[in-house]
Amino acid sequence: SDQVEVCPHCKTATTKSDLEKNFFVCEVCEYHFTIGVKERIAQLLDHNSFEEFDKEAKSLNLDDFYNYQKKLDSAIESTKQNEAFVGGVGKINKNTVCFGVLDSHFIMGSMGYVVGDKITRLIEYATEKRYPLILICASGGARMQEGILSLMQMAKTSAALAQLDHKKGLYISVLTKPTTGGVSASFAMLGDITIAEPKALIGFAGKRVIEKTINETLPAEFQSAEFVLEKGFLDMIVHRKQLRQVIVKLLDLHHQRRK
Repeated sequence: SDQVEVCPHCKTATTKSDLEKNFFVCEVCEYHFTIGVKERIAQLLDHNSFEEFDKEAKSLNLDDFYNYQKKLDSAIESTKQNEAFVGGVGKINKNTVCFGVLDSHFIMGSMGYVVGDKITRLIEYATEKRYPLILICASGGARMQEGILSLMQMAKTSAALAQLDHKKGLYISVLTKPTTGGVSASFAMLGDITIAEPKALIGFAGKRVIEKTINETLPAEFQSAEFVLEKGFLDMIVHRKQLRQVIVKLLDLHHQRRK
């Protein structure tokens, strides 16, 4: 039997298979459902071209943080992944790329030591091999169960990207709902081209926290991709159905420029 899915935005019911055919986008209101690693790979990469790196890397509860191990075990079980980030090498329209996805189904896509390390190693590989880098971001930010170690990943990933930039590598960052906290304050916003999905939530701290801090009322659409684009922090908003075509065009332009 085909599972029924209800759009969180307009409450339209649809079957899982129809939703999948439509790139997990509501046919009525265009709401972009949250999707994970498997769907991103299927939608963007050439069939069967992905080869995962550092698949076995797992986080450790180094600070003996209450219930953290339980959280990790349950996330591993439900996502069938060892961490919130999956990266490796694949092909897009026969172009070899380094490709990585942050999955919000795994402890809200938060960045702990292993996530930061996997992202950094992928960036370094892209730099060494001169492959374009594409990262799909979705995160609640740093993984606070790992304390200061999680915050250090912001500097580590950013430093690796500075090296990629120095070698004139191409980095395309795709921001999806939500991209917040330390991830938005580091590698997510450092793309040569920064793309967002429609209505994606993008920001550092939550709206309420900012309002209380600055004692101002912020507009309702504050932190939506559309607002962030208008303020100049994004290059474009691309509908999920068009994302692969847009990336193919950007890769073509990059190759032409390097000839």
